[in-house]
Order: sequence, then C-alpha cells, then structure tokens
Amino acid sequence: MQTQQRTLPTPEALLAAWSAWHSLIGVDRIQNEEDYDHVAAILDMVVNEVRDDERHPLLPVMEYLGGLIEAYDNERYRWPPPSPAEMLRYLMEEAGLKQEDLADIAPQHRISEILSGKRAISKEIAKKLAQRFHVHADVFL
Repeated sequence: MQTQQRTLPTPEALLAAWSAWHSLIGVDRIQNEEDYDHVAAILDMVVNEVRDDERHPLLPVMEYLGGLIEAYDNERYRWPPPSPAEMLRYLMEEAGLKQEDLADIAPQHRISEILSGKRAISKEIAKKLAQRFHVHADVFL
C-alpha cells in the first residue's frame, strides 16, 4: 500500500492563512488574562457548536484553542509535585486504606511517622508501596 505524498505549503501560503486566522481570532498565543478570556469565549462558542460531533469540521479548532488555554494554564499555574508522604496519603485515601492496612509493608507506627513527615520512606518500603499501589517507586522517594 502506497502512501500519498503530501505537498508542503509555501511560506507565503502559510503566512496568508495564519494572517487570516490571527485577524479573525486576534490571539496566536495567550499572554495575559485578557487574551485568556478572549480565547475562552471563542472556545465556549465553538464547543457549543461542535457539541459531541466527532466529525464536526470545527473540532480541530476546538482542540487548538483548548491547547492554547492548557499551555497558558500549565505555564502560569505550576503545582509543586506532592511529597512522598502526600502521595502515600492520597493513594491510601483513594484505596480506602488505613495505616494498619499496610502492616505487611511496615509497622503501623512507621507508617504514621512517614505520614506525619517525621520519617522518610526507605527504598525497601518504597518498593513495597509501589507494588501495592501499582505505581513507580520513585513517587515515594
């Protein structure tokens, strides 16, 4: 089976298309809250048009605008990674586990010390926790 060779657009054609897009949308990259609000309003309009029609011709526009918003949010609102203790607490809550439920991994008092930040998680315990929660051991180290 042969694949069709796509023709590359000329720089001039790209510039013309991009200029038309930019003059219509007014933003090519979100740099402040005003840009954000503008793109979000356009995205809302496009989402209302596209709805759940996966064949709608505006679907790529919706994805592009969503990507602009996501890039801005990721750049502006960086969350620090959780500490190993926070990760353990989260995974325990999600699984509905108590400290004593991890007795096969470490004594309850050691789990308590880890969760309170008084003790770091050893590599040995990290490996056991990783197996229990089906995650990589690095999240506990």
